Amino acid sequence: QVQLMESGGGSVQVGGSLTLSCAASGGTLGNFCVGWFRQAAGNERAWVATITHEGSTTYADSVKGRFTTAVDNAKNTLYLQMNSLKPEDTAMYACAAAWSCGDYVSSPYLYNYWGRGTQVTVSS
Repeated sequence: QVQLMESGGGSVQVGGSLTLSCAASGGTLGNFCVGWFRQAAGNERAWVATITHEGSTTYADSVKGRFTTAVDNAKNTLYLQMNSLKPEDTAMYACAAAWSCGDYVSSPYLYNYWGRGTQVTVSS
């Protein structure tokens, strides 16, 4: 059973940066399609980014150019570097892993394993 645990959330001012981590156990992240989702209060869960088994990355338009995701295979950890943060980035961020990417990496139904999330709050 793969377990995912996020860390690195916190409070930051507009324009600031944060790096989220997602440590995996019970499986090797390089064997999965892994991604990030976020959910703001009162909103549905929204896809943020995905990195495939081959290392290809895709991002939601709302974060493209500001967020970067990567896997450190040696540490078996997924990262989300978030720059130029905006108030609308405030949300609970969760990482997820899927056995196969398929055609719909933005769909939460693709993913088999989820972390519990870490809160990011951006204030002006």
